[in-house]
Amino acid sequence: MAEMKRAEDFDQDLLILFDAYVHGDIDRRGFLEKAARFAAGGVTAAMLLGMLSPKFAEAQQVPKDDARLKTEYAEYESPKGYGKMRGYLARPAKATGKLPAILVIHENRGLNPHIEDITRRLALENFMAFAPDALFPLGGYPGTEDEARALFPKLDQAKTREDFVAAVQWLTKRPDSTGKVGVVGFCYGGAMANILATRIPKLAASVPFYGTSPAPEEVAKIKAPLLIHLAENDERVNSSFPPYEEALKKNKAKYQAFTYPGTQHGFNNDTTPRYDPEAAKLAWTRTLEFCKTSPCPVVTGSGLS
Repeated sequence: MAEMKRAEDFDQDLLILFDAYVHGDIDRRGFLEKAARFAAGGVTAAMLLGMLSPKFAEAQQVPKDDARLKTEYAEYESPKGYGKMRGYLARPAKATGKLPAILVIHENRGLNPHIEDITRRLALENFMAFAPDALFPLGGYPGTEDEARALFPKLDQAKTREDFVAAVQWLTKRPDSTGKVGVVGFCYGGAMANILATRIPKLAASVPFYGTSPAPEEVAKIKAPLLIHLAENDERVNSSFPPYEEALKKNKAKYQAFTYPGTQHGFNNDTTPRYDPEAAKLAWTRTLEFCKTSPCPVVTGSGLS
């Protein structure tokens, strides 16, 4: 099996182009046309797209049938959203007593195998981890990233936000939950983690990975402690952060923010070349510690890891 390439193996402009493709700013045809100028040495634009695209099986860390875990797909009610929702639930198999919960929010492709793997990783840390599939009302994650990316714009985002609010409420009320619920989200999910912090005052913790920021005027509603992870090479997301941080400071919010040098958007996603092992390990360690200790003491400020 060929070793997965790293971000430094690609031109930065190509990585920016791929980011635009991933987030729907250009379609597949547009990517291939623009990527042609980076094709050389027998490597075609289509081959470049293949190199940059996720390799789920190769990156899986926790097998689906891991005996240490109990996993299932569970449905919950979302009366203000799409009505009925479904997600992936993972818990330690030998857990006794109630568990703190973490809501895992996917990127803009729905509940794909990578997010299910992330959910299992969190369950191994003695959390009840639950990852809703925002695409469930449209039939669920369709099996490929391109199909999922095409479905995502068809969602009514006002309803989808309510679906994630309902998921937190569902976790809070479960008899096997301590009632303490945190949120960890990636990209689209990072933005949603920020939104949920403005919507749910009793949220135990919110950890957005490279997610766009909420409107500064919404920040006064945030009571949950925040741990914000940002990539250095991510202008699309980072441009929204300065006014957000200014509002966080103004409102004396409990937050920590870290920018990881040399990283790309998606640096925690180990299925693509944008993955940065060192930064991802550090961000993940910080995330686990944060979720295990929140609500945490007031920490106001930002840092550079």
